[in-house]
Amino acid sequence: MKKSKSSIIRFLYAASEYSADVFYLGGVFVPDAYLSFVVEGKSYAVVSQLEYGRVKAQSRYTEVLLLAEEQEKAAKRLKLAAAAGPGELMQYYTKQFKAKHVELPANFPAVYYAQLRDVGLNVHLAEESFFPERALKTDTEAAAIREGNAASAAGIRAAEQVLRASKIVGKRLKYEGATLSSERLRTIIDQACLGKGAVAHNTIVAGGVQATDPHEGGHGPLKPNELIIVDVFPRVQKTGYHGDMTRTFLKGKANDQQRALVTAVRESQLAAIAKIKAGVGGATVHAAAARVISSHGYETKRVDDGFVGFIHSTGHGLGLEVHEEPRVSPKAGRLRKGHVITVEPGLYYPDIGGCRIEDVVRVTKDGCEMLSSCPYRWELK
Repeated sequence: MKKSKSSIIRFLYAASEYSADVFYLGGVFVPDAYLSFVVEGKSYAVVSQLEYGRVKAQSRYTEVLLLAEEQEKAAKRLKLAAAAGPGELMQYYTKQFKAKHVELPANFPAVYYAQLRDVGLNVHLAEESFFPERALKTDTEAAAIREGNAASAAGIRAAEQVLRASKIVGKRLKYEGATLSSERLRTIIDQACLGKGAVAHNTIVAGGVQATDPHEGGHGPLKPNELIIVDVFPRVQKTGYHGDMTRTFLKGKANDQQRALVTAVRESQLAAIAKIKAGVGGATVHAAAARVISSHGYETKRVDDGFVGFIHSTGHGLGLEVHEEPRVSPKAGRLRKGHVITVEPGLYYPDIGGCRIEDVVRVTKDGCEMLSSCPYRWELK
C-alpha cells in the first residue's frame, strides 16, 4: 500500500455475511465485522490471520492487509500506547492517503463514527445507497437472482403439493395423518429451498385473517376454504443473491368473494408488468396496478384495527438484499435498464382474506425479462 493523494476515502465496517455492501465490494463471505475501504478507485480489506489467506485468495479486493501488521503501523504513526482499534485504523488510513473527506454508509457503527468526528476529520454519511450501482444488475447477477427464484419456486411447489395432498377434516387440514400448520408447511418449504442451495428465513405461510397482515409469518393450524399466502424469499448460499416469489392458495372450495379478490390481484399484476420498461416511472407502474384494483371496486382505507385494500407498494428492488433500490411505489423514480424488481400487488380484507401474487423481472429497454416462473392453480380441491 503506497502513500498517495486522494480527496475522499470511503470506509465500511461490518461482516460481509450480513452486509450487502461489504459483500458487494469484496465478493467473499466473512462472518465477523472487519474494516474495508475504497480510495483512488482501489479497494482494501483489513482482516485477521484467521481470514487472511481465504480473503486474499477468493475476494475481489485490490489488496488484502493483515490486521495485526496494520495495527502496529497505525499505533506507531498515531503514537498510541495500545493496539489500534477500528477507529484508529481509519484515522491512520485517512492520513496515509491524505484524504480530505471521509464517507461512511448510513448504517455505520456510531461508536466509530463518533471517534472520527472527535478527532476533527471531515466525515459525512451517504444519504442514499453506498454503492448505487448495486441497483443495476449485470447478466451474472440476473442469473444469480434467477437461481434464487428457482429456489423460491421449489418451495412454492412443495407447498402446493402438500396442500393438494392434504385432507379436509372438519375445520382443519390433515397431512399424512397430522394437522397441517403454518409452522409445519413452512419447514417443508424451507427444506425444499435448501435442496436448491438456498437458505430461507422468515418464510410466510399465513392463512385466513393472518394473511391480511402482509408481513405476518403465520402460525397455528391451516384451515380449509381460506386463502393462504405463501411468500418465499431465500438467499442462495453460493452467491448471496435472493429470490422472492409469492403465491396464494386455497384448499377446498372458494367463494365468489375470494375468487373475485384473486382475479383482481392477478389482473393488477399483469397490468403492472405490461407497463415496465426503461424510462417509465416506478410510480407509473404502481398506478397501473392500483387502477385495476380500483376498477374491480376495491377500496383502500383505514379501519379501526389498521388498513384494508391495497395497502403496500407494488414492488421493490431485489438482489443481495430482499428489499433494496429501486422502489415501485407512488413516489418512485424512473426505472432503468438493468433494474431488478418484484411485482407484487395484494389485497387484504379480514372478512374475505388476503391475496398477494409476486414475480421478479429485470427491466429492459423495451419491456422486462421474467426472472421467476412458477405457474400454479390456486384453488386446490
